Amino acid sequence: MTGSEVDADLVRDLLREQHPDLAHLPLREVAGGWGNQMWRLGDDLAVRMQRMDDNPGPQLKERRWLPLLASRLPLPIPVPVRSGEPSERFAKLWTVMTWVAGTPLDQAAIDHGDHAADLLAAFLRALHVEAPADAPVASDFGTHPKHSRDGFERFLSAVDLKSSGFAAADIRAVWNEAAATPEWPGPPVWVHGDLHPANVVVAGGTLAGIVDFGALFAGDPAWDLGAAWLLLPSGSAARFFESYARADEATIRRARGLAAMKSLFLMLMGQNGDRGLPGGKPNWGPVGRSALDRVLKAV
Repeated sequence: MTGSEVDADLVRDLLREQHPDLAHLPLREVAGGWGNQMWRLGDDLAVRMQRMDDNPGPQLKERRWLPLLASRLPLPIPVPVRSGEPSERFAKLWTVMTWVAGTPLDQAAIDHGDHAADLLAAFLRALHVEAPADAPVASDFGTHPKHSRDGFERFLSAVDLKSSGFAAADIRAVWNEAAATPEWPGPPVWVHGDLHPANVVVAGGTLAGIVDFGALFAGDPAWDLGAAWLLLPSGSAARFFESYARADEATIRRARGLAAMKSLFLMLMGQNGDRGLPGGKPNWGPVGRSALDRVLKAV
């Protein structure tokens, strides 16, 4: 069964089969989603169904590690509470998780930049502690930027820069600075790995929660610190790094280069959405352009 065939009746049937005590709760689909499709379950839970992604690894990772991390993080994150196993009705994984209230940042805005900068810094300070030896390691991304040059160049060549007013040379200069930095000198720390506007929620004009930990790994915190430009409004990055207080200059340069690459990715997904291509996200284009503008104006 494909993700497009997942409907409320199927989700309800799966709950009846595997978690009948939850099957009576109100069920409603959540708009958006890419690798996973989300369904609200009552007021406090959500059902996370594998969609585009056939790899069970991200959900298995979340099931194992998020309950251990959640208790020491200062912002809400989704915590798995029930496991849904593949069956004849649905051959992929699904998980019942706590619901993190708020509006995704790609559909909203942060109005209180200093407050959000302090919250994000506190969250990442709490997350970025030395990971245990059996923590998941970086795979296709998460390593030093110099190993991601092919991906960066692919995004750079695919994005329509002329209509956005950006110069490829300026973007490449930021990336080259990142790629020239030394490796992260510390022990591998817990890293969310995929902090962009669709993976955080806001309420009251500030951050309200962090979601989608499918990329979670142990490694270089620079992969998260690029959020200073990807998530926060103009003028807030300096406040963030001052509050975070752990990033040396080389780490900040790596973070800035990675933020440039992720901004290009958001812009590319926006282009795909405008063209009606699979995986396209029309609202990601503007947030990607805004983020790249903040990256290029940073000093």
